[in-house]
Amino acid sequence: QVQLVESGGGLVQAGGSLRLSCVASGRTFSSYGMGWFRQAPGKERDIVAAISYSGGRTYYADSVKGRFTIFRDNAKNTVYLQMNSLKPEDTAVYYCAASPLGLRVGVLGYDYWGQGTQVTVSS
Repeated sequence: QVQLVESGGGLVQAGGSLRLSCVASGRTFSSYGMGWFRQAPGKERDIVAAISYSGGRTYYADSVKGRFTIFRDNAKNTVYLQMNSLKPEDTAVYYCAASPLGLRVGVLGYDYWGQGTQVTVSS
């Protein structure tokens, strides 16, 4: 079992930055690929970024490439999402998730989810 707790969301103006954190407890953090997803009202939950067990491989949705960076610190059981040049269309609830299968880009590949943190970008 893995418990995930996100933090770092908030209200920011367009062009601004936020860093989301997700702390994991339970089983060995480095045994899980990690992902960040987001869900806007009335829309499906979509992948934002994902990272492999060791952090050596990453994946980004086209909409965030060049603006967002996912990285992890296995010694701190934490995965981060650095979000720069934020746009109003980035407004959503952001979730972190853990997959025992490594880096996955689909919702179904993840077994454990956090409670989500709201990110609101004003224009």
